Amino acid sequence: MKILKKKAPCLAKLIFPSCFMILIFACFNAQAAEFYDIDTVNTIYITFEESNWDQLLDELYAAGAEERLEGTAVINGITYENVGVRYKGNSSYRPEQIKNPLNIKLDYINEDQTLYGYGTLKLANVYNDPSFVREVLSYEIARKYMPASQANFIDVYINGTHIGLYTSVQDVDKLFLENHFGSKNNPFFKGDAEDIFDSADVWGYLGENEADYYEYYDIKSDDGWDKLINFFDVFNNSTSQVEDVLDVDRLLWMLAFDILTVNLDSPVNVAHNFYLYQDEAGRFNPIIWDLNENFGAFSMLINGPPLNISNMQQLDPFLNEDDPSYPILNQILTNDTYRKMYVAHMKTIIEENFEDDWYINRAFEIQDIIGTYVQDDENKLYTYDDFLNNVENSSGFRANEIIGIAQLMSSRVPYIQSLYEFQASAPIISEITPPTDAASNSTVRFTAQVDDAELVQLGYRQSGGFVKVPMFDDGNHQDGAENDGLYGVSISIGSGDLDYYIYAENSSAAAFSPMRAEYEFYTAYVTDTPGSIVINEFMADNQSSVTDQNDEYDDWIELYNNTDTDISLEGWYLSDDAAEPNLWVFPDVSIPANGYLIVWADKDEKQDGLHADFKLSASGETILLSSPDLTLMDQVDFEEQSPDLSMARFPNGTGEFTQMTPTFLAENTLISGDLNDDGIVDLSDLNILKQFFRQSSDNCEECDLDNDGIITIRDARTLISMCTCTNCNCD
Repeated sequence: MKILKKKAPCLAKLIFPSCFMILIFACFNAQAAEFYDIDTVNTIYITFEESNWDQLLDELYAAGAEERLEGTAVINGITYENVGVRYKGNSSYRPEQIKNPLNIKLDYINEDQTLYGYGTLKLANVYNDPSFVREVLSYEIARKYMPASQANFIDVYINGTHIGLYTSVQDVDKLFLENHFGSKNNPFFKGDAEDIFDSADVWGYLGENEADYYEYYDIKSDDGWDKLINFFDVFNNSTSQVEDVLDVDRLLWMLAFDILTVNLDSPVNVAHNFYLYQDEAGRFNPIIWDLNENFGAFSMLINGPPLNISNMQQLDPFLNEDDPSYPILNQILTNDTYRKMYVAHMKTIIEENFEDDWYINRAFEIQDIIGTYVQDDENKLYTYDDFLNNVENSSGFRANEIIGIAQLMSSRVPYIQSLYEFQASAPIISEITPPTDAASNSTVRFTAQVDDAELVQLGYRQSGGFVKVPMFDDGNHQDGAENDGLYGVSISIGSGDLDYYIYAENSSAAAFSPMRAEYEFYTAYVTDTPGSIVINEFMADNQSSVTDQNDEYDDWIELYNNTDTDISLEGWYLSDDAAEPNLWVFPDVSIPANGYLIVWADKDEKQDGLHADFKLSASGETILLSSPDLTLMDQVDFEEQSPDLSMARFPNGTGEFTQMTPTFLAENTLISGDLNDDGIVDLSDLNILKQFFRQSSDNCEECDLDNDGIITIRDARTLISMCTCTNCNCD
């Protein structure tokens, strides 16, 4: 559950500051979204002190270092000092051309300087794309099915000279990871082979020595090589366990997108242009990157000759499935179920974007937005006529003619749809009935009408990755009569809302509901009723509050038993990592009826008593309590903590969490007079009370400390007598 301060002791706190902050965050998020809004063309003016800036940027590029040239950037009228700029790109960069791709680090010197949270801008020079829309259109399609960057356009000036129109693509950085995965510090890598024509197997296992991977992967996190190597080992050598280390569904969506749209500058063909991030469930997730040469602009196979128009239109949808150099494909597409899922995903992309020519209309809409900017771009790599023609027809120079987007896809889609596996009839999923009035720590039932299926599964989760369980049409699972097409299953759930989808397959094809699962899913709302055993209180920054039996100020977690019976916790688990919910197991210990139990989170199991093998982070993290079968019984997600203050349920054992003075093995109670819920009574509380002086207690019930219906000097004196802080003057 998310830690929120539910209790609002006075009206001023509840309405005015809260609404003001909501408006600030809403405005901030709206501005952040607007910066990458496709309808918006941004403008950036970069100024360097050096007049030979182009030569200096060329030299930095040639040196291959991360060093940058400092300058000032004015973006949509806002000035950013001391930004760092360098050229980027592989084939898109050339020292003799004026319009080279740019990497602009706004927080190069000042780490707090960002544009609505974005610290780095990545600008592409529209290489190999006469239409100007390939990258932006591609990302818009990809975002429907997987985490993918936002993208639009920006007009660039340097030292007063108009350089031209660029595509602006959101960086895959910590902000991106936080938004899509809810974490940002786990193992994170970029696939970046130094030589794409002489690279190792794509996602191949190269042995236990991390140095053997340096040529192909660039680490972006503080550590994680061991996790990456283990992933490749399992992926290649223990495929039955692959779902433990990989979000397979996410990979299938990426492969279906890349191969359908002939995105050959990607890991289906070359060992670069992707990221890998390990989520909180311990699974690596591929992240798509660099789509400027999508729709056939990159027209060669690494293991073969350049492709002509017909070759690209009829590119095998199971490309490289038999090639041992591509484990990323042959380890997945040779699995019968994964292959059917892959086909189902590609059919969804076709149906939603290409069958009705949506992509053509959208391409022209984007061109209408940028047309005048392209016309004014004197450094564009193609002519304006090429820009106008390339959505539908081949354009460019004879030696480097780029296939038209519609020219490719209008023939490619019918070709794919003509193949047997894409014509096979898939199961039909309908009438899904989720649980109603679901409560935490209970058993809930799902049913679904599915026709022409041999296997039906429910995918569900309350945290981490989806778990798939079979559904039954045998008349024994509250599913109606046997073999009537109504499938049912009952599952035990813990705490938190329940995300779910239905998957079905027969001997020839598969189907999902919703069609975009697992990226999209249904949600059944779960009433969070307190379980028998709950996390009741914890302290993550214990500096001088309470000591363990060794007189050490360690983090601690308090459990509470809401029942009238002693309960054994033997075999239960505590963890601070959703990827490892079984991180620490309880020994043979019981928690008394309506009683408390303390676990010290100090990573010191050698000490007597209950000492978990993890510590809590004062900057914020997660605490999970699981039953012996790893059913999640309680979960607390908390943010940055204050020293010597705890987070505790109020009312005790059942309520939401609020910050308070620790009670430790006792009933959680709020301090009277603590009007701002910071765990102490001090001058800030007196200032709140003053705002309601001589007003009715209806306006601030907790300010009326003597309960006479009005806030007076007597209440102020009472509050002063309650002062609990040190080194402060409440007088």
